[in-house]
Amino acid sequence: MHLTNRTNSVTARHRSLLRDAALAVGCAALFGVLAALVTSHWRPLERFDQEWVGELHTYARGHRIWTAAVQTLSDIGGTVTMRALLGLAAAWLWLIGARVLAGWVAAQALVGWGAQWALKLAFDRRRPAFTDPVSHAGGPAFPSGHAMTSAITCAVLVGLLWYRVHRRGRTAACVVAAATVLTIGWTRIALGVHWPSDVPAGWLAAGVVLGTVTAVIELWRPGALARDVRRVNWRTRPRVQRVIVPSVRPPRTADPLDDDAPGNDDPRNDAAGNDAPGSDAPGNDALGDAAPGGDARGSGAARGDARRDGAPRGAADRPDRAAS
Repeated sequence: MHLTNRTNSVTARHRSLLRDAALAVGCAALFGVLAALVTSHWRPLERFDQEWVGELHTYARGHRIWTAAVQTLSDIGGTVTMRALLGLAAAWLWLIGARVLAGWVAAQALVGWGAQWALKLAFDRRRPAFTDPVSHAGGPAFPSGHAMTSAITCAVLVGLLWYRVHRRGRTAACVVAAATVLTIGWTRIALGVHWPSDVPAGWLAAGVVLGTVTAVIELWRPGALARDVRRVNWRTRPRVQRVIVPSVRPPRTADPLDDDAPGNDDPRNDAAGNDAPGSDAPGNDALGDAAPGGDARGSGAARGDARRDGAPRGAADRPDRAAS
């Protein structure tokens, strides 16, 4: 049984490594193709970039309110904001004891930041230039730092929530993350600070970072990420307060007319009832026999017993008539 569990565990870990490696290699290959087209100044790609940027810049110049809203979205989803979110997530994970998972989050942020500037300096692509720009940004253009950082941050946050929510929650998280990444990338093109090809390059670079960092940690500490995920689930599970019901019930109020009430079978009650004044007082039997109508009362009782026993109606009256 242990062998089977171990085999299943190893197989799952190998699948995870293959998935991470495939993500990194696939994104790296696509990034290499796009980078080759950019550095070789492929004419269709250059024409596409220039036309899109020119049209969006013209629209932005004529719609100031729309441009201000786009600039606000771009600032909210900036690199500082995204890395701050990753820093807060890493600190929280560290405090609850998920140290490897916290290191994974921090490594994604730091490696992403280093890879971003390494790629920018390596390609050194100039940004779009206008005589009347609507926004400003410094540094090389390729790849987009906003697109790369937002993709890394949203992917990490979705990964942290993946095992905490059900299917609907996962779908909602993926939709929100995708909308955020696409919106931030669009704002950089609409503001005229990036070429359209810079944004997908940033997304592909983010995929390389995500897959590489995860695969390296899995090779360095096999199974540690899965254990930390279980630890997070355990630490953040909902607590249910236990209510202890007393085992001893309170005494029930006795009904004086209930034959089963506590105390009705107590011998003391029988003694008290038998010794009650007038119950067995001397002369009670004599008075009962000598009282006027006593025989009539007795015969009435006899008739009642006879009727209950099924005797004929006048059977109980005959002795009285004979006696009289």
